[in-house]
Amino acid sequence: MKILILCTGNTCRSQMAEGFLKALAPELKVYSAGTEPGEKVHPMTIEVMNEAGIDLSDGYPKPVEIFINTPFDYVITVCDDARESCPVFTGEVKHRLHIGFDDPAEATGTKAEIRAVFTRVRNEIKRDFTKFYKEHIQNNNSNF
Repeated sequence: MKILILCTGNTCRSQMAEGFLKALAPELKVYSAGTEPGEKVHPMTIEVMNEAGIDLSDGYPKPVEIFINTPFDYVITVCDDARESCPVFTGEVKHRLHIGFDDPAEATGTKAEIRAVFTRVRNEIKRDFTKFYKEHIQNNNSNF
């Protein structure tokens, strides 16, 4: 089972979702990428994920093009439709899903206020990707 999680910068949301899915089911092959990947995973992403017991310090943003010849069971976009356009993956895909979240990298205010946005988005990603796992993967585990 191969899953690709897409967003624009691959510095926050898709990295978090990849981390949670890998923690839920290490047997899955989970990847994340962006259409315009940033230079590094956002430091606050690493910080709030560490609080959740997931180490993303070795993660790095990847361009979606490196996966274009890889077939996937699921490609999941995580952008917020109201603020940005979701990337499109043109490779071979069995199922396409959209599970949108605010971009915490756009948060403004004090460090505490920005951290609160990252924490909220992290918790939403954990909730929604746990639900995705239970509904789409765990209940259909004949693919393993």
